[in-house]
Amino acid sequence: MKILNNLLRSGVAALAIATAAGAAHAQTSVPLVESGSSLLYPLFNLWVPSYTATHPGADITTTSTGSGAGIAQSIKGLVQIGASDAYLSDAMVKAHPEMLSIPLAISSQAVNYNLPGVTNLKLSGPILAGIYEGKITKWNDPAIAAANPGVALPDHVIIPIHRVDGSGDTFIFSQYLAFSDAGWASTLHYGTTVSWPAVSTAIGANGNSGMVTAAAANPYSIAYIGVSFADQAAKAGLGQAALLDKHGEYVLPTAETIGNAASSVAASTPADERISIVFTPGENAYPIVNYEYAIVSSHQPAPAIGSAIRDFLGWALNDGNNMSFMSKVHFLPLPAAVKALSQAQVDKIQ
Repeated sequence: MKILNNLLRSGVAALAIATAAGAAHAQTSVPLVESGSSLLYPLFNLWVPSYTATHPGADITTTSTGSGAGIAQSIKGLVQIGASDAYLSDAMVKAHPEMLSIPLAISSQAVNYNLPGVTNLKLSGPILAGIYEGKITKWNDPAIAAANPGVALPDHVIIPIHRVDGSGDTFIFSQYLAFSDAGWASTLHYGTTVSWPAVSTAIGANGNSGMVTAAAANPYSIAYIGVSFADQAAKAGLGQAALLDKHGEYVLPTAETIGNAASSVAASTPADERISIVFTPGENAYPIVNYEYAIVSSHQPAPAIGSAIRDFLGWALNDGNNMSFMSKVHFLPLPAAVKALSQAQVDKIQ
């Protein structure tokens, strides 16, 4: 990481010097670095080749470091675009008023399980909170059994898997627990990092790919995994739990249920677009849905950098929001009203 940071620092410095001295270079000739969310990473890897194919000279590097790292690196000016499943906190905005949280797409998160013999499982926020707190330790616990009548649940200890890196997936998962379980809300709260309770069977993993690998390798485990890794999770034989929404229904993450959740907050999304889509009210609304954010400084070190960022993010909000991209990672495009807010934020980047 030290080597990466040194390279990024030197790259930003060289870029500032070159653009200051070279004046009117085309914006597509400016190199950009994106770093952060492993959930958003697969979409960037679809976007960038398509964008560069139609923008000769464009130079964009993508890296998956976790949302926490993406936010930190963007704030420090080490990268131009920090990818995050989490919006900036009030404290971060107060400390860094130049930083923007710009939604680019809508995604969600699955709760996957490796439970031999069980193909349909229903879970709730309080049940998941109990598992990750170590209060619910076996799969045939009465609380899980009550949510799954008629399902033969094994008398086996549960292996909860959590992220060890600063993660937007942890942010939205812990929001679901906090918004649906008063005990979790009062003690553990939510964030890109959580002080996970000491559970003897718990396993830590890095990134969404690490969560898939750890869950596949450990029968009787449970994990929260970004929906852009749904194909990998299915290939690994992991089940996908139906989660209890705020309306009292158990729902799976589908285009319909994710869209219902997103639609419920589209009109109330503020100008700075920092809003949760987790555990929203409404019928048939999947409870762990989020905007995928670009964390970007509105004050770039050189005009050419700002121009290059505006051009790419503007493309992402328009051409990039096409379902030809979204469907491949199980995302949804932004509603028109939210897209307009995002474009207004992109226009602030100088």
